[in-house]
Amino acid sequence: MSGQWLIALTFVAYLAMILAIGVIAYLRTRDASDYFLGGRSLPPAVAALSAGASDMSGWLLLGLPGAAYASGLSSAWIALGLFSGIVLSWTTMARRLRIYTYELDDALTVPAYLHRRFNLGHPYLRTVCAFFILLFFLFYVASGLIAGGKLFETVFGWDYKWAVLIGAAAVISYTLFGGFLAVSWTDVIQGLLMSLALVAVPLVVINDEGGFAASWSRLHDKVPELMHWMQDNTGQALGIAAILSSLAWGLGYFGQPHIVARFMAVRRPEDVPTAATVAAVWSLFGFLGAMSVGLFGHLELAQTLPDGERVFMELVEALFHPLVAGILLAAILSAIMSTADSQLLVSSAALAEDIYHVWFGRKTSPEAMVKVGRWAVVALSLIAVAVAMDPESKVLDVVAYAWAGLGAAFGPATLISVFWSRMTGAGAIAGVIVGGLTVVVWRQLSGGIFDLYELLPGFVLSAAAIVIVSAATKCPAAVAARHRQLLGS
Repeated sequence: MSGQWLIALTFVAYLAMILAIGVIAYLRTRDASDYFLGGRSLPPAVAALSAGASDMSGWLLLGLPGAAYASGLSSAWIALGLFSGIVLSWTTMARRLRIYTYELDDALTVPAYLHRRFNLGHPYLRTVCAFFILLFFLFYVASGLIAGGKLFETVFGWDYKWAVLIGAAAVISYTLFGGFLAVSWTDVIQGLLMSLALVAVPLVVINDEGGFAASWSRLHDKVPELMHWMQDNTGQALGIAAILSSLAWGLGYFGQPHIVARFMAVRRPEDVPTAATVAAVWSLFGFLGAMSVGLFGHLELAQTLPDGERVFMELVEALFHPLVAGILLAAILSAIMSTADSQLLVSSAALAEDIYHVWFGRKTSPEAMVKVGRWAVVALSLIAVAVAMDPESKVLDVVAYAWAGLGAAFGPATLISVFWSRMTGAGAIAGVIVGGLTVVVWRQLSGGIFDLYELLPGFVLSAAAIVIVSAATKCPAAVAARHRQLLGS
């Protein structure tokens, strides 16, 4: 049997497994809480791995190895920023958010939580939040479908557009039927598979080179320009703006709705420290593995790759038997799908819970809400597929933009809301609008200070807007008292 057929069979077996999980989860889905948050029943390890897998996407297997391959150790500043964001978001915000969202009439989404947190009598905050979620997530989902299309095109030689459609069908199927439970449990499998791939590939390369010390020494001899933390691959010193932009990626964790949803879905608030530990360990191994793939790839591959993001795929095909290669290449598919499904689910929740339910269906039954959510998955998927049909799209640029938009719009509002009892609904609205619009406007500018990653100014200005507007408006005494009663601050 040819190597390509073995790889294809591995992909088919993988897809069949996650679809089976979707069917099982479908049988356990009874209402909107089950569909959008899994009935808040996730064990800590499942919540942590699901958050990590839904966050990393193909970026961990393609983007970061590609950055390390092209830029060397200086690309580790991004990994450091992201690792810090993971640890801080789990340790500072997750437990409080789990308590608060459950007590506020089982709020299922970030917009619903913010609306009930401030006991607002109007739907404007939820609507503004849903707008930014849909705006940034449509491009985020499309970027995943683009990456999946390129993977199938590269590995199997399929036509790009058909590859996008096949990948989209797989994601839609188990998201549509199983909802949050299917997404979370498949994320566990996908997260473990990603970890296996990122550990196995560099270990094989290092072993072939005679061990870590010998490999590291050869890297210094072969690509000395890549072995400096404070220099880029041209030998130029990294500026403060470049380092801050890389570290600022970590701020995005506080506002990513598909990650925050895992905080809400943990089985008990007491499980959060365990989940935080699992998340930190998993991400640490993931970042170290991804960096190692990019760096040590220079030792294994005879020719310099014009596209560094192909380094993982090239190493897998060069080092492993086709059956093993199929499993490891499926890790790329799993990374893409684990993010696309989560983003698709959050987008459908925003459309169903925060727009349809608020504006058109105040007395809608739980069963009807699940149906609306599933139809929203289909509609949003079709739009994302249409966007993904352009093979020239720059996946990493789109991801960076969406990450910044969501992080700046929701990060400060969510973080401050669980700590400051005096924060007001008007402050939340101001923060969401200022953060989201800052990212949109900053992205259009270039040169000088505007080369700074737009997440950092967006986050800072959003936080400032929240504090200023909240200080200028009155927080109802009952809202402040409820906050202190639940969280003691």
